[in-house]
Amino acid sequence: MGKWDKLADRQTIDETIESLKKNGLEAMFVNDGKEAKEKVLSLIPAGSEVMTMTSVTLDTIGLSEEINKTGGSFKPVRDKLYSMDRKSEAQEMNKLGAAPQYVLGSIHAVTQAGEIMVASNTGSQLPAYSYGALKVIWVVGAQKIVKNLDEGFKRIYEHSLILESERAKKAYGVPGSSVNKILIINKEVQPGRMTIILVNEVLGF
Repeated sequence: MGKWDKLADRQTIDETIESLKKNGLEAMFVNDGKEAKEKVLSLIPAGSEVMTMTSVTLDTIGLSEEINKTGGSFKPVRDKLYSMDRKSEAQEMNKLGAAPQYVLGSIHAVTQAGEIMVASNTGSQLPAYSYGALKVIWVVGAQKIVKNLDEGFKRIYEHSLILESERAKKAYGVPGSSVNKILIINKEVQPGRMTIILVNEVLGF
């Protein structure tokens, strides 16, 4: 197990949760992916419009499948997006993805001071996270806790980017990925808007 896949100890997790709360985020700890999935589902009322961002973490714990399944309890935004034509309806698709009722995903690093870091190739998930979505829920493996922003940048470039490039090659047949945009959230000013669930399990990258 490498440096960036090492789970934070419980004291560090607890201190990070307190920092996140001071920064205006709802934050909690769960033991594993199964518990994380159950927690997320308990936070979203049936019938809600939900956008699942591309996320290895969500896929691993079965949350993407649960939200987007046919005949499920939610209204998946991805269903609408898949039925649309990017060439003729690009702006409408962008609007749908940018301002859903609920958005689910993960992040690349969270500092012990309670700062959130999300790197992106296209930036497609960033509008919803930063402002557009009514509610944001992130599921985050505790290996993503870093000391500070400098260490977060190192984690993104030394670890997340490499693994995401490999995933993109296999999934999309592209040469790789790149870090073109980075969102840093220092605080959330809308009470209850953002929730982060830290999981005592190595999830995603």
